[in-house]
Amino acid sequence: MTARAEVFTTAAELAATLASGTEVTLLDVRWRLDRPDGRADYRAAHLPGAVYVDLDSELSDHSVTGRGRHPLPGGAALQRSLRAWGVRDGVPVVVYDDWNRAGSARAWWVLTAAGLREVRILDGGLPAWREFGGALESGQVIPAPGDATVNRPDLYTGARDVVTAEELADIAARGSLVDVRAPERYRGENEPVDPVAGHIPGARNVPATALLDESGRFLPDEEILARYPAGDPPRPPAVYCGSGVTAAIAVAALTAAGRNASLFPGSWSQWSADPSNPVETGDPSVPEV
Repeated sequence: MTARAEVFTTAAELAATLASGTEVTLLDVRWRLDRPDGRADYRAAHLPGAVYVDLDSELSDHSVTGRGRHPLPGGAALQRSLRAWGVRDGVPVVVYDDWNRAGSARAWWVLTAAGLREVRILDGGLPAWREFGGALESGQVIPAPGDATVNRPDLYTGARDVVTAEELADIAARGSLVDVRAPERYRGENEPVDPVAGHIPGARNVPATALLDESGRFLPDEEILARYPAGDPPRPPAVYCGSGVTAAIAVAALTAAGRNASLFPGSWSQWSADPSNPVETGDPSVPEV
């Protein structure tokens, strides 16, 4: 199996899997920055048997302070959520969303960081499923309790690589720090959420949306790899966004392309909340005129 096939599944592949009778747990993780609660959209139409996952309350732990707007959930709380969603050990999970793969990438990152092995993102999300002609149903699914086990109490030291705020200066100096927010947020021209505008000094800007084609599907591996610096000396890129959600899109894309990547989970919301941290504005890659 290729690295890409371990991270993504297509609508056609998922339909064939479901038609074969193979057990799959479907998780609907609809979330948008401007509309974080996707429950109403889920109830209106979702993949058959899919369970709704609330990114803000179930894939984050807001009781944690000092780690940004979407701190990672603890292992015990995540295990309770997994079982409530009907996730079972040994049964593959497919996650999907309807907006730029942000919700599904966050779920993929959290679940794989917790040690779950077979978790895949529906490439293209709900629009791809609709385009394929896949069946939909309405209402809310309440599954039988699952038995999934999380053996990692702290996802900050889980099965996926993370970096701390203290490590970022060195990573940036090596040319391997990437900010995946929209260019205007990176440059500090517009900051709709956090109190400080700008970016971490030395970070390059590669928007997460640049990793998707017009249909919302991930670009071919070679195009994804071409967008990321290798650094000097070469090291895996470290990525951040506003609060650690959309940066997971980049981690998923790079992992599928066979390249490791680290996440700064607190991202800009954590960095900018500390007044002692330096802030850079503009785009250093664009010469001044």
